[in-house]
Amino acid sequence: MGHLDNEITSLKNNLIEMFLLVQKQLRKSVHALHTLDKNLAREVLVNERRVNAEELKIDKDCENFVALFNPVAIDLRFVFAAFKINSHLESIGDSAKGISKFVLEMDTQFDEQLLKEIQIERMYELVNNMIEDNINSLRNDDTTQARLVFSTDVEVDLINRKATSVVANHLAKGNTNATPLLNLISIIRRIERVGDLSSNIAEEIIFYMEAKVLKHEKEKG
Repeated sequence: MGHLDNEITSLKNNLIEMFLLVQKQLRKSVHALHTLDKNLAREVLVNERRVNAEELKIDKDCENFVALFNPVAIDLRFVFAAFKINSHLESIGDSAKGISKFVLEMDTQFDEQLLKEIQIERMYELVNNMIEDNINSLRNDDTTQARLVFSTDVEVDLINRKATSVVANHLAKGNTNATPLLNLISIIRRIERVGDLSSNIAEEIIFYMEAKVLKHEKEKG
């Protein structure tokens, strides 16, 4: 394996580490939401600095890669994809941070029956699966796994629409304190946003992988 290939592998591994970091941030924020664990929510906010630092490092690595190797074709395509994936991952971290901020503002836990009714746990499981599929796709050079993300996002969007309606109905009943329900709508939207970002990441992985496959086919020919 040449030096350029080693650098691509290193950059890909750093992206996977970023995936795992924001995935952990999201998992902690959702757990804090269910348990009203404010210490865990604060931990997410503290670790956001690490997410931002990793994003800057990967961006710098991409810039250095371009400056040192002047990549073309498939290698340049990979760097473009890496830039965009890195940005989307940082935005997933922002969603986790946003959920944790709402947790810190809460005085009491959300009613578990309401959370079940809006299927917030199912929504989280789906977006977590989308993150996993993207990790595996990037790790295994397999577009099949990335394509699974798009169909999963359809279910996430469906739950999002139903959940918003459920919360709106509760608001219409004249709850004395509407703020927690409005915050819940914002939380739902942040989880749904993770689904959108994961779909964007899948597009970038496929963009890069398909060019790589095409290159190998030409080399064989």
